Parts: sequence; structure tokens; C-alpha cells
Amino acid sequence: MGLRLKFNLVLIGAFLVGLAVAGVLAWQITSEDARRQMLNEANLIMGAGTAVRGYTSKEIRPLIGDQMTVRFLPHSVPSWSAQTVLHDLQKNFPDYSYKEAALNPTNPADRATNWESDVINAFKNDPKLNEFVGVRDTPTGQFLTFARPFRLTDKDKACLACHSTPAAAPPTMVDLYGPGNGFGWQLGDVIGAQIVSVPMRVALDRAYHSLLTFMAALCAVFLVTLVVLNVLLHFFIVKPIQSITDLARDVSAGKTDVPEYPVKGKDEIASLGRSFNLMHRSLQNAIRMLEGNT
Repeated sequence: MGLRLKFNLVLIGAFLVGLAVAGVLAWQITSEDARRQMLNEANLIMGAGTAVRGYTSKEIRPLIGDQMTVRFLPHSVPSWSAQTVLHDLQKNFPDYSYKEAALNPTNPADRATNWESDVINAFKNDPKLNEFVGVRDTPTGQFLTFARPFRLTDKDKACLACHSTPAAAPPTMVDLYGPGNGFGWQLGDVIGAQIVSVPMRVALDRAYHSLLTFMAALCAVFLVTLVVLNVLLHFFIVKPIQSITDLARDVSAGKTDVPEYPVKGKDEIASLGRSFNLMHRSLQNAIRMLEGNT
């Protein structure tokens, strides 16, 4: 096995190990960036829903409150307004979703599914938990779930006017939704949660392509480095050693007209060349002395 082959095998082995380590670290970084990007998008959607809720509560409800005695207008309900606005947005972005899920909603359409119930129960079981972030696997890929709880506090006492008992609720609301849902709420209860689902597919694909680009760039840099090192190895190490080897072979064959090796520089190869020349001269002197004695 030649010196060049040994050098290349060692260099390629070291590169493959480094490439594997770099790939793992790069994927961790890019996937974490993808998750952070998805969480930012979920926060934006959550913020939009919260803004619509606030606008409905402060601006819309006072304007149409007098009409509630005639017929119940869901437009006055912050949850209905927020979900209606964001459902319209969802038509252009079908993979994104916003829902205000509840365990006992007034509107049956807001009833929590099994996995949404698990999120709400997590808030119920931990009073200090104010945000939930998780990744959910679905047939269409992974989704990042971001949720915040609806806890009934003292500032939410107005909600109990409609949701404590059917008798206390506006008759028009009971006529529209019936007396069987959305009642029995109490202060301190976690009645539901704002839940945003954001697909991770696009961000993960982008992260994967970034990883491939990074790995391809590393491979290209390595190939260029490998070529340059092989050229340097050939001209500064292999070729001089081969020249010295050829001269040594001629000397060992008994040739008397073998020239000295042209020494240039002060590196190890030059030192080897000087040592060869010294040996060559010593050998020639010894031969001359032997010939003179005979």
C-alpha cells in the first residue's frame, strides 16, 4: 500500500467521521430552527384570535347588546367571532387551524376532540400551566400544537351570567342552542383552550434542504482540499522520494555515473537528499580506495 493511498484513506476516514458529526449537529440546529419558526407562526395566529376576541368584547357586544332580548346574535360572542374570522383565513391556508375547544361548549361545533380534551385536561391538572406546546403525528404529517387555557377568573364573572344555569342565561340563547350544553361553569374552572395547529412539513422540508446544501458544500470543500493535498503530496513528498529511490537503486546496482540528488530547501526531504548524497560520496570514496589498493 503506497504512501498516497494510506494518506487518502486516513483523510477520507477522518472526513467521514467529521461529516457524520457535522450532519447530526446541523440537523439538530436546523430542525430546532424549524420548530421555532412554526411556534412563531402559531403565536401570530393565536395573537390574531385574541385580538378579534378583544375587539368583539369591547366594540361589538356593546353595540348589539340590546338586540339580544329579541334574538341571540352569536356575533357578540368573542369565541364565535375569533373562530369565524380565522376559519375564513383557513380557506387560503387549509393546513393551519385555530379552534377554541371546550369540554362543555354552548355550540356543539366547539366540543373538544379526544386529543384536544387531553390538552385541556393538562391545563386542568396543572394550575400553573399557561401554555402547551407539543408535536402531533397525523396521516398528513407532523403538526405543532400551541394552546392556552380559558380559566374562569374574577374578571370573567360576566361569563357566568350566560353559562351558570339555563335559567340565568338569556332565553334567546337557550332557544338557539338548547339547555343541555354550556352550563355549569364555575370560577376557577378550565372550560377550554385556544388551540392552534401548524404544519411542520414545510419548515422541516426547508430544514432538510438546508442540511443537504450544507452537507454538499462540505463535500465540495473536502474534494477540493483532497485534490490540493494530493498535488502537494505528489510534488513535495512522493516525487522527491521516488527520485531518491531511483538513484539509490542505481547505486545499489553498481552504476558509477549516478548523479547526486539536487537538494533544494531545508525541509525533511532536503535533509534526506543530503544524507543520500553524503552516503553516495562516501561509497564512491570507498570504491576508489579499494581500486587503488588493488
